[in-house]
Parts: sequence; C-alpha cells; structure tokens
Amino acid sequence: MKQKNLKLAVMALCSASMAQAQTVGTDSIGQRGAALSESAFTFTEAQLGEDDDMSQNVTIVNSNSNMYASEVGFLFSPVRFRYRAFDQKYNDVYINGLPMNDMETGQFRYSLVGGLNQQTKNQEFALPFETNNFAMTGMAGSNNYNFRPASMPAGHRITLSGANRSYTLRGMYTFNTGLSNRGWAFSGNLTYRWANEGYVEGTFYNSLSYFLGVQKVFGDGSHSLSLTTWGNPTERASQGAGTDEMYWMANDRYYNPYWGYQNGKKRNSRVVNDFAPTALLTWDWKISDNDKLTTSLMGKYSMYKSTKLNYNNADNPHPNYWKNMPSSYFDIWDDTNTSYRNSDALANWQSAYDFWSGPKANRQINWDQLYYANKQASAQGQDAMYYLQAKHNDALTIALASTFNKQIDKDKAWNIGIVGATNKGMHYQTMEDMLGATTFHNVNTYAIGTYSPDADEVQYDLNNRNGLVGKDDKFGYNYNLLVNNGKLWTSYSENFGNLHYVIAGKLGYTSMQRDGKMRNGLAKDNSYGKSHTAQFIDGGMKFGANVNLGRGNTFTLGLGYEHRAPQAKAAFISPEINNDFVRNLKNERVFSSEIGYQFQTSWLHANINAYYSYLTNVSDWQNFYMDDVNSFTYVSLTNMKKAYYGVEAGLKFRVTSAFDVKLVGQISDAKILNDANLEYMRSQNAVVYGDVADGLVEDHIYNKGMRDNGTPLTAASLGLSYHSGGWFIDLNANYYDRIYLSYSPNYRYESACKVRGDILNNQPMRSKLSQAKGHGGFMIDGSIGRSIYLKRGSLSINLTVTNILNNTNIVTGGYEQSRSDYSTPKADGTATTRAYKFSKNPMKFYAYGTNGLLNIAYKF
Repeated sequence: MKQKNLKLAVMALCSASMAQAQTVGTDSIGQRGAALSESAFTFTEAQLGEDDDMSQNVTIVNSNSNMYASEVGFLFSPVRFRYRAFDQKYNDVYINGLPMNDMETGQFRYSLVGGLNQQTKNQEFALPFETNNFAMTGMAGSNNYNFRPASMPAGHRITLSGANRSYTLRGMYTFNTGLSNRGWAFSGNLTYRWANEGYVEGTFYNSLSYFLGVQKVFGDGSHSLSLTTWGNPTERASQGAGTDEMYWMANDRYYNPYWGYQNGKKRNSRVVNDFAPTALLTWDWKISDNDKLTTSLMGKYSMYKSTKLNYNNADNPHPNYWKNMPSSYFDIWDDTNTSYRNSDALANWQSAYDFWSGPKANRQINWDQLYYANKQASAQGQDAMYYLQAKHNDALTIALASTFNKQIDKDKAWNIGIVGATNKGMHYQTMEDMLGATTFHNVNTYAIGTYSPDADEVQYDLNNRNGLVGKDDKFGYNYNLLVNNGKLWTSYSENFGNLHYVIAGKLGYTSMQRDGKMRNGLAKDNSYGKSHTAQFIDGGMKFGANVNLGRGNTFTLGLGYEHRAPQAKAAFISPEINNDFVRNLKNERVFSSEIGYQFQTSWLHANINAYYSYLTNVSDWQNFYMDDVNSFTYVSLTNMKKAYYGVEAGLKFRVTSAFDVKLVGQISDAKILNDANLEYMRSQNAVVYGDVADGLVEDHIYNKGMRDNGTPLTAASLGLSYHSGGWFIDLNANYYDRIYLSYSPNYRYESACKVRGDILNNQPMRSKLSQAKGHGGFMIDGSIGRSIYLKRGSLSINLTVTNILNNTNIVTGGYEQSRSDYSTPKADGTATTRAYKFSKNPMKFYAYGTNGLLNIAYKF
C-alpha cells in the first residue's frame, strides 16, 4: 500500500515533472544547495540512534575540501551509515563551542536538536585532522553548531512536509530578525511532526520542537551576550526486530511484534517519551581584531522513558517468543535430529505455522487476554502476571566552556580552551501499567528458586521489604551515576609556504561514581549508597598537514595518539544490582592515522584517503535477558584491541556547467583483534563469572574477529546531478555490502563452546563462531525540485524519494539472539539439542521500501 501511495511521486521524479526546494548554492564541494540543507537533518529515528531497540547511530560529517566526506553522511543515511564505522562517541558535537556529547555514553543524541533543521544548518565541520577553532578534533570528526541568533539569516520561513516515514506530516515556522541597529537579534522556531501510524505498522509519532534565542551586541560590538533555549518533547512508538522466519510467515519485512489489539484498537508496548530542555548562555568578547574569547554555560535536564511489556510467574506474552515459532517444533536445519524430525513434529510445525500466518491478531500482543489473566490473578490475591514497566534514564548536566582564539598573523593562529562539566544520571524503573491487576511486590522473581521466597537475596530493596508497587512507583532498581570531567586543550596552525599544518593537544580528568538508592538483596552490603570514585587522567595529541603540490594537487597526512577515559555506561559490572566497578577498567589508548591525495581543477574534483586506527584497552558492556537460565545477564568485556582501517574515495566530474557526475566509495574493516577479558553476572544470584581472577567462576570468551555492526563496511555510489535555471535533479545508485549484526557474547563463552563441541585441542573452532551478517544490495534514491522567486520572498518545492526500486532485501542492522541451541547443560556437561536454532535466527531490521518526503517552503 505504501508503494502504491508513492507511485505518482516516483513517476514524477523519473519524468522530472515535479519541483524541489533548493537554495542556489555555490559549486564548491560541501555546498550542495537546499537538497542537503533541507533534508540532511530529517533522518528517521532509527537512523539517528533515537531508538534503543534499533541501537544504530549515524555520524554526520562534512568538509568543504573532501568530496567523499561531504557526501556520505546524507547519501548513505537510509542504511544508518557511520563514518569509517566509528562508534558515535568518537564524533564530538559542540554548540557555541561547548561539548554536547552525553557524559555517560559519550554519544551525541540527535533527538536533542530534532526538528531544528534551520538552526542546525549553521555549523562548522572538521574532519579528524582538519583545523578548527573550537576543539582538538575527534577521531570521527567534530561539528560545532552556531546557535547565536545574530548569525542566522533574517526573515521568515514556513515549511510544510508530507512523508511516509517515521512521521507523515511536518510543519515548521522559523523567524530570525537579524541584528538590529540597536544591537538586538531574536530567533525562534516551532516544528511539529506527527504520524498516526508511521511506515511500520503499530508505530506513531508525536513531536513538538521549539527554539527561542535572543542576542545583544554591546557598544562597539566587542561584547555580545546570547541566550538560547530549545527542546523537543517527543512521544513515539517503536519497531521491533524479527527473524526471517517471522517476516516470511507475516509476509511483511516490517512485521512489528511490539503492538496488539486492545478493544479493537492498536496499542504499542514500546513507547518512548523523550524531552531534554536545554538553555545555553554565550558571551563573545572581541578583544581586538585578532583576539577573541568565547565562553558558554549550558544547563540541560534530560528525561527519557521507554516502556516494555514484562511478565511474572506466567507464560511469555510476546508473540515473537521463540516457542511460538514453527521451527521450535520441527528441526529445519539438522536432518539428523530425529527427535524433532518425525510426523508428530511436522504436524506441530504445521499447526504453529497455520496459526501464526493466519489472522494478523494471532501474531500480535493480545492485550485483552493479558487483562483477563491479571483480573483472575487479582481475584485470587496474586500479584500481576503481566505489566508494563518503564525504564528511565534522566540526567541533569551543567557545563562550562571557554575558548581563546588568537590570529597571530595572516599565516599563524593559536587556540586554547578549557571545559568543565558535571552530570547526574538518574536510572530507575517504574510501574507504567498493571494491566488490570491490583497488587505487585518489589521482589526479584528471577532469584526465587535459587533462593527461598523469604530470603534476603530475593529482595530488590531490603530497606523496604516486599514493598507494594503501584502506578509510577519505582521498583527493581534505582541508582544515580555521578560523572565529572574537565579538559584543557590547545591548537596551533600555520601556513608555511605550500605547507599548512596543525598541531593540537588536550589534557583531561574524569571521575565517576555510583549512588545506589535501593539495597539489593544480592549485594546487601554493596548496593545502597555511594561507591568509591574511579578517576582517570586522559589526553592526547594530533598532527595534520597538507602540502599544495601545485596545479590542483594536494597531499595530506594525519597522525594522532590519545588516552580516552572509559565511559561511565561501561564502568560497572551490574549497575542495576551493586556498586562494583568492572575489573581492568583503564583508559582506552587510541592511535589514528590518515594519508590522502586530492586533485582539483575547474572540471574535476577527486580525493582518495587511506586511514588506520588502532585501539587498546577498549571496554564494552551489555545487558540482556537469557531464558536459558531465566535471568538478566550483565556482561563486561575489557582489554580489547580493535582496528579500523580502509580506503575511501570521491570524484566529481563536471560534464557541463549544469550537469555533474559523482562517484563515491569506501571499503573498510572494523574488528576486534583479540579475545577480550570477560566478566559477567546474572540477576538470579550473586556469582560473577569470567577470567580467573579475584575468585571468579572461570569462563572465557572467544570474540576475536568480531566486527562493528549496523553499518556497511563496503559502500559505493554513482550520482547524476543537474542544477540549472532553478531546477535541481539528483539521482543516485548506491551499493551496500558487508553489514554485520551485533554479535552475542554468551554464544562465544568457553563454557557454551564446550557444550556444543566447538573446542578442539583446547582451541576454539573459529569457523563455527563466525558473526551473522545481513544482506546488502543496490538502492536508488533521487530528488527533484525547483526554487521559484516571487515578488515577495521565494517558494521552494522539493521531492525526495528513497529506494525507488523498492529493494526490501537490504538489512540495516540487527543482532544475534543471546540464547543457546541446546537446553540447560546437565551435571555431566552434556545437553539436549533444541529444534529451534537461535544461532540460525538472528533478529534483523530491513531498509524501508519506497519512501519519500515532499517539502514545500515559503521564505519571506
């Protein structure tokens, strides 16, 4: 149906009969007119990393001098491409010179500026070894948004958009006064995005974005004070991943298990509420024509809540539970497994298939049934069997940054800056809805069985034993993470003949601490109150240079080395239970390098870059439910070595003054080079497993060779671009390959390998531990439009269509299931093979089919 709705739009695109809104831009690389400026920041929630269930992020980079980097952030966004496959924590984002990356995860959440398309166009880009005046550039580049009202183009802009993506309608109004004769400037924006149902069934979208700013320039213009505030209160329903078996039976690559019918209406169990109101005060002091001091103070209060359907002493209510799958009855993978290859097994397979592929309600959540079960349980005095819980990740952040810029002479510049920030992250779980039940107790049911029901160990909070939980009450866990950091940085750049170079350095301090608000029975003496404080000194240096060889030839070189403090998110082994830090927690050590060549004439612009980054002491942390042992598992991996390397190239060939041909491509790798140190704990007991040390129960992990997931490691594009007479037509054929899924650590535990027989002569059989991959392929995208200049203002119309040929086979991400292909091991170490093969059924997300955005903007 969605493709039919876009049929006319696609025909219009192909026949060049529609119009696209683009501002007339220059011909320089990185200034691609409004095709980029209007749509570059309209990514879907999944592409922007706003959806934890999708868990993929996109890094936006650009440069006026690099053809490849100027294109890929927007061009490859439908598959959530990450620049050089780097984690988003290596891309540093600033606003008015103040760092905005989350202090716990290191990542910048683009939902913070969602809907502020016009404000975020005003920014500086710096690739990893490029000069900038606001920071030592991050390993994946750095962006600095300029939110000063006086810097925004004066006028009004009204934008109306229609789409079949995460949202279906969008309205935007922006006004900027510019700087008045009295030195005042005002700016404002209001954006509303809405969908009763998005591209994926069962999802909805409701988001209001606002921006208000005022700036005063004093006296002769040497002093300026600006105050801006913005926020993006959003409520949206999520999409869940599925296996190919599910998609096949549902006959839908976008089957969503998170919703179901309640009284005949659709209700989604995974609803996200996200709001982070922020205020930023910036003082600019122009000391002289060559000296400037910029100081910014920011306050932000983030509120993030995500609901989830859970169950208690009951059957799993999720329709995509593995025991509901036909392949859990009949082994479709192993023809020697006679226990699950007989007539009874086949009949059970057929029965499950007929039910699951029948009426849509059969493969969705049955809310009415859950309410009925809870009411029956309440009548017998029992706790809720089913309920909606809400995980909260709130944070109060205060940060101060001050930067001094000095232009020594026309060829030399020096910058120095200082940053200080503090963050209180508040993590807790509340009861969202008891679904008709009347009672629920704050008890760890995962631990019952390991311990008796009246044991201390089954209490989530010994300070309030068997606490009754009502709507919005906290239960399960409640703790704060306290993070402080400071940084001093400097850079010096110089033009020395045909050589331009930059040297930058930084020195920093980070501290982190957990403050528990519940006394967990599994750690009665080590969960309530504050942990000790972990402290780290970090820093590093970078050198970047380019040599102009004449006649359009430029050679570039970059080298960097730094120590990075670990992220607080990965610093604690089981933060929902106790205060224990991960063992072997150290600074990451990062070496990065790059070499490149660029050729530019009036008709050709080409560049090629090779890069290599080597990281040691890398840490990772995961938390997932494992029904093999009916327990949540907290997994910490430390002392990893990783390498990122590849070649990237871009070419723009000017055929005529109006017609260009573009080629962009990269082939890369991003993998773990050794087996990490392992440490994991389960929520059913207080036993810690891992490498032999400090009394751990021995286990190891074989994760050498695992790749970073959720981004194509190979990508290429051929683009045709025609810009003339106010018309803009762009068509791109893109190819994606080598898309890895997030690997399951516990599948690669030594204990699991032994049960499966994947160890030979005390060595793991690596071929049996290969990482799951997603299918790549071709995608064709295009846009068409026109700018029309009126007597008062201008009108722009823009149609962008993604995946014109409706290729729904491309996987954009996913994960291996964290369960085993066998039942719980017996005392002798053997186990019974299951019919269902988790190792053959990874969860996947597929690229949207044909989808588009029609944008109409009036500027006056």
